[in-house]
Amino acid sequence: MKTRKFIFTAFIALLSLNTFTQDYLDSYLEMAAKNNAALKSKFNEYLAALEVVPQVRALPNPQVAFGYFIQPIETRMGPQEFKFSASQMFPWFGTLGARADAATRMAEAKYQTFEEAKSSLFNEVRDAYYNLYFTRHAIDITMQNLDILNMFRNLVLVKIEAGLVSAVDEYRLEIEIGDLENQLALLKDNLEVQTIEFNNLLNTDTPQTVELPSILQTTMISDDKYALLDSIRSGNHQLLGLDRQIESLEYRQESARKSGLPGFSVGLEYLVIGKGENNMAGKDAFVFPTVGITIPLYRNKYRAMVDEAIYTETARQEEKIDRTNLIETIFENTWRDLRDAGRRLDLNHEQLILARKSVEILQVGYATSNANFEEVLRMERQVLKYALETEKARTDHEAAVSFIKYLTGN
Repeated sequence: MKTRKFIFTAFIALLSLNTFTQDYLDSYLEMAAKNNAALKSKFNEYLAALEVVPQVRALPNPQVAFGYFIQPIETRMGPQEFKFSASQMFPWFGTLGARADAATRMAEAKYQTFEEAKSSLFNEVRDAYYNLYFTRHAIDITMQNLDILNMFRNLVLVKIEAGLVSAVDEYRLEIEIGDLENQLALLKDNLEVQTIEFNNLLNTDTPQTVELPSILQTTMISDDKYALLDSIRSGNHQLLGLDRQIESLEYRQESARKSGLPGFSVGLEYLVIGKGENNMAGKDAFVFPTVGITIPLYRNKYRAMVDEAIYTETARQEEKIDRTNLIETIFENTWRDLRDAGRRLDLNHEQLILARKSVEILQVGYATSNANFEEVLRMERQVLKYALETEKARTDHEAAVSFIKYLTGN
């Protein structure tokens, strides 16, 4: 167990040298890869599959027999008292190699299952990280808007005392503040739940304080959709796993066909000769060699083995076609979401700038000439909306990039 744990840790560390940079998210990905129980399970299944290869490559166990003559058989050299024999069976040429190749390909399929689990885990960690980023920034944005409304309340109270505006303006402002405070409380509850979920993905002994960037950088990705589709077809671990299974079944067919061919055995016998009338001292005699052949008479058995492998291979091929179509459909939806997130990011950023300018103008107008207070509040809501939508578009964009990376096997 210690050896397997060392192999797993060393393997993940090697991946981290090639894959991880020094930013916060990558350190969490490395932590999740080392600690996640489901991922360790898949890796041990791969190691177990590797151990099948030497089993199927080995020859059948030699046979050793001892025979005792209850009634000694008299020979010219004396009575035969007992004998020893040893023999070794050999299957048809290439049978063991085909079995080993089949087991090797099945182990490689298990490895692809491990890689699929790792890619899926990394996508989950990234997605949870982006959700935390959005919630944390949504809290900050909401608190900033509350600060603005609280400062604006001081202006409203002064104007009410001066008799310049109605108390209705204060009531409207209090309603707006109350709604934001309720929204803020929900966001804080969400942050706590999401932090627990994130730490569960890392599976660490002590909860981690999640470090988040001040702004989530937009990841560049190829704008060639068909190049990405080609990368998915060649790199997706689910599809690669099915390819390895199909190759394994091809070797199983070869092994089944060769199992239906004759097998051979070679051996030797050792006879112990007792004392006889003409053999006073007794004499042992070797009888060498012995050669045998196994004749596979029951042909239906071997035909069924071949047919089983053929039907299973056909099933895996059909499954790959279906899985490829499904993955391509998922990619098209993700590609649409990616482009939509990019457009929303640009649009909401521009809208936010305009909304902030509008609020500044309306606030000045209200302070100097008692402009429509309801319009001030409406535009302040627009500022909050576009600020949140900007961050949501940013996180949606990164989530789509993350999922495309998962589909391509990264």
